[in-house]
Amino acid sequence: MREWLEINKQLLPDLMELLKKRYAILHEIMMSDVIGRRTLASSLQMTERVLRAETDLLKAQGLIETETAGMRISEQGRKLLRQMEPLMREILGMRHLEEAIQQKFGLKQVIVIPGDSEQSPVVKQELGRAACDVLNREMRHDDVIAVTGGSTLAAVAEQMTGSTSHKGNWFVPARGGLGESLEYQANTIASKMAKQFGAQYRLLHVPDLLSEEAYQSLRYEPNIRDILGLIRQARIILHGIGDALVMARRRHMDAAVIEQIQQGGALAEAFGYYFDREGKVVHKMLTLGLRLEDISRTEVVIAVAGGKSKADAIMAVLEFGHEDILIIDEAAAAAIVQACGLDEPKSRLEQ
Repeated sequence: MREWLEINKQLLPDLMELLKKRYAILHEIMMSDVIGRRTLASSLQMTERVLRAETDLLKAQGLIETETAGMRISEQGRKLLRQMEPLMREILGMRHLEEAIQQKFGLKQVIVIPGDSEQSPVVKQELGRAACDVLNREMRHDDVIAVTGGSTLAAVAEQMTGSTSHKGNWFVPARGGLGESLEYQANTIASKMAKQFGAQYRLLHVPDLLSEEAYQSLRYEPNIRDILGLIRQARIILHGIGDALVMARRRHMDAAVIEQIQQGGALAEAFGYYFDREGKVVHKMLTLGLRLEDISRTEVVIAVAGGKSKADAIMAVLEFGHEDILIIDEAAAAAIVQACGLDEPKSRLEQ
């Protein structure tokens, strides 16, 4: 396929650009469900005149349908997008980014979603869809799946649908999280994912950050110990990755602790642990949930993150060395590849 693509890029460069444009239009319409022409033009940074000509052609081909509220992709259009996806990943340079990161960090699989989730909510939705596909593939009967909180994992939960009922599976929060916004709490996300998959769930009703006294008291409480036992049986962990200082401030940590985290060179936060550039833990939150030893022996660890600003944080967690599958967007992937000196060929976002 790659040899064929290189020949076409040289002989028919205009055709390749046209293919990219029409794929982007169809993909944006599909992810938006229903969208007006003006909104679509703005999202794709395209003039309404150019977009009108393209959408008229796509409608004539039966790939999109129009209604009062806007444009919607047809079933034929959905089928075509699914068929085009492997080809478009090559054309858009996603395969190169995936292979470079996979080899650099020794991962089982890397999935790169075109675009920048910090700029487009559609890209974050696609991250969620990809994570759902991976989870459907990796889950076995009676698995326990531990999930963290955060906006990216909330987006994953929004996209989840189980292909079959998973009544024997359990979704649990990776740790406490009552200090976060309700929609971003691990409890909320675990329960929503379980309902979407037709699975069961247990919740951990403890704060995200505990005092020493509260920690010692709660860890021996029978119900808490029971839930922690289930959490530590997780065969799959699905988690996000946060910028260290952003997460520390969001949790309203003491100024002295934030300074300690900063002086320690922390770049990333995941599971309540703060990691430096080499993947070493420089600070640990006093929280109930998964411990490093639990993570290290978990069979499948899946990270989902996006945005160019997250590149350093993602690399720090990858250096920690216990990830198996990474799902990121193009902006983050391109920044990682460039930082690692693997930036040939360039991604679309750098061209």
